[in-house]
Amino acid sequence: MNASSADLTASLLDDAQALHPDIADLRHRLHREPEVGLDLPRTQEKVLGWLDGLGYEVTTGTDTTSVTAVLRGQGAAEGEDRPVVLLRGDMDALPVQEETGQPFTSEIDGMMHACGHDLHTSMLAGAATLLSARRDRLAGDVVLMFQPGEEGFDGAGVMLREGVLDAAGRRPDAAFGMHVASALAPTGVVFSRPGTMMSGSAGLDVTVNGVGGHGSMPFKAKDPVTVAAEIVTALQNLVTRRFDVFDPVVITVGSLHAGTKRNIIPDDARIEATLRSFSDTARARLAEIVPPLVRGIAESHGLTATVEYHDEYPVTVNDPHESDFARGVVTELLGDRRYAAMPNPLAGSEDFSRVLAEVPGAFLFLSAVPDGVDHETAAFNHSARATFDDNVLADGAALYARLAIDRIAAGR
Repeated sequence: MNASSADLTASLLDDAQALHPDIADLRHRLHREPEVGLDLPRTQEKVLGWLDGLGYEVTTGTDTTSVTAVLRGQGAAEGEDRPVVLLRGDMDALPVQEETGQPFTSEIDGMMHACGHDLHTSMLAGAATLLSARRDRLAGDVVLMFQPGEEGFDGAGVMLREGVLDAAGRRPDAAFGMHVASALAPTGVVFSRPGTMMSGSAGLDVTVNGVGGHGSMPFKAKDPVTVAAEIVTALQNLVTRRFDVFDPVVITVGSLHAGTKRNIIPDDARIEATLRSFSDTARARLAEIVPPLVRGIAESHGLTATVEYHDEYPVTVNDPHESDFARGVVTELLGDRRYAAMPNPLAGSEDFSRVLAEVPGAFLFLSAVPDGVDHETAAFNHSARATFDDNVLADGAALYARLAIDRIAAGR
């Protein structure tokens, strides 16, 4: 690390630490008032309040309560070939009843920031302040993408349609996103990998249409329950018999409903499943073979099945060059021990994958396991008992800012 880089590291970390009480306060205010989906008016208001006076060109979404903020660096003359870097933080919560008992616990019944998006928003807001204070040294532009609707609403897709990638006047040269984790790694550790980072996802909704009757005379009915059970088993067999073990898929039936009483054969049974894949090939193959398999099983028993297959998010793929760059930024800013290479992708899915499909970049995880909690047994993201450590907020804000500063300095 040269003297200039060391000075930048020290100043960023010092300034982020000085800002920490304000970042934590924003995080707590967001946590108390979680909002779900694409319409987050109270969250948007808090973000706009933070950005006010920092010198950003701010626009809000038309189809969602997104916030896009562009900082024009003053370290290069107008008209020069200016790099553009995008930083993303998602803002939405989950329909989960909080059970953490924290002093800033959710005040909205049935909603909780169980995935840590309140930390993402707060860290990106902190980075906005850090970058604004250094705009005279930025020889390029930064786009901050405050995104609603990551949790199943494809907010990234909406913001792409609204033009977030063109907010600075041309497309970013690189994009970076970050996600906290309430488990998996010791607190403060950043973990990522080049290439496939997270799975693509699809949803499967099936209604097996039968004919109800008395439980004592199934031959007088067309039982959808046994057919549904066979479909569930067949989906699991599909994983090991139709897909390469080195290009795996994950199929989980998370919802199976039928009937009202033990001696009544119902008219129908409903199955809901999530399907995860780690390559475009496997993703396309799932869409090709799952619907006819389900229909075929029902038809073989004289029933029918209504199948809705929802292709959701693509595979999240980190650009190898940008992934290596991000790793270097982490180790220079926070130290070698603060970065861990992931041996395998995660089977979770992310709509930031849509950004990375358009712009080279990288997605990083930051462990926020509270002190004294075993990361191996801690409640994971989406749990009603998931907790996140405020102590990572300053480092996260500094890391967001340093990714933008160094990537702009690296040029196009």
